[in-house]
Amino acid sequence: MAKAKPTKINLALQGGGAHGAFTWGVVDRLLQDDGIQIAGISGTSAGALNAAAIKSGLVEGGPEAARVRLKNLWNQVAGVDDIRMNDWLRAMFPSAGVVSKSLESSLPFLMSDALSRVFSPYNYGPFYKNPLEDIVAEFSYDAVCADSDPKFFVSATAVRTGKIRVFSGREISPAVLMASACLPTVFQAVEIDGEDYWDGGYTCNPALFPLFEPDLPSDIVIVNINPLERDETPREPRDILNRINEISFNTSLMRELRAINFVQRLISDGKMPDGAMKKINVHMISDDTLMRKLGVASKMIPTAPTLNALFDAGQAAAEAFLGEHRPALGKHSSLDLPAMYS
Repeated sequence: MAKAKPTKINLALQGGGAHGAFTWGVVDRLLQDDGIQIAGISGTSAGALNAAAIKSGLVEGGPEAARVRLKNLWNQVAGVDDIRMNDWLRAMFPSAGVVSKSLESSLPFLMSDALSRVFSPYNYGPFYKNPLEDIVAEFSYDAVCADSDPKFFVSATAVRTGKIRVFSGREISPAVLMASACLPTVFQAVEIDGEDYWDGGYTCNPALFPLFEPDLPSDIVIVNINPLERDETPREPRDILNRINEISFNTSLMRELRAINFVQRLISDGKMPDGAMKKINVHMISDDTLMRKLGVASKMIPTAPTLNALFDAGQAAAEAFLGEHRPALGKHSSLDLPAMYS
């Protein structure tokens, strides 16, 4: 019997600093599934870095090479030789939530946070160097920019106009990846073609519309790392700022999902001519329970225990998604958009 063809999907990878290690775990699990093929990727900030590792690996060596590239990326972020420590050693560390709270109340983080409100990244003068420069230099750009699948889209925000710019193909460079992850209170704006850019999360986190192209599959799997909802209204200053951050970095995604829901409703009601718009199947992999326990500090400060916990959570979330929603792939959405916007 002939082997069934894999189901083609697109990945939409959110940004969220070091919390992008959750995406590493998700995609590592998906890459081990022979029944899934990644045809397109849209990434923002940490999502763009993950996507570059995935694309370069798939082009140069297939799924196993992509898994290695992802692990190498997060080794660099953590500053270690092998981030995946033994199970017994990982079990000795406090939970990710405890680590995050400890970081938020630590003197170094509090001082750094306070200084960021007084001093600008431009105060470093000639001594400034983008901390991501060495990390993005490691990617093979012949592979990252290759015409072969998966198609790869990176988003950034133009500082002057506030508009989104989506880079693809040969446009993608180390500067583009740094621009997509450029938090303006931490990094100097990145200049590309005479225009300064900040983090893409302000305008598209991630951008879904590039994945609507006719030659790409209808299924978009969003890996979400910023909680959409919280059970309670925050009261403490740090919790309030954290929730503002989450809402800000989810706004563009919620807007695009609302537009998809509107178009899908028109199609299902027969109010749009056949073929006028592409029908999109939307799926989401997330772990809001874990992410609600984490804050801005653990996004900004990558610690090996937290990155390992996020990777493990990503693996578990992907496993649960495949177990529950694999039959929906290629057929219909598993994310209930009408319920989200009712």
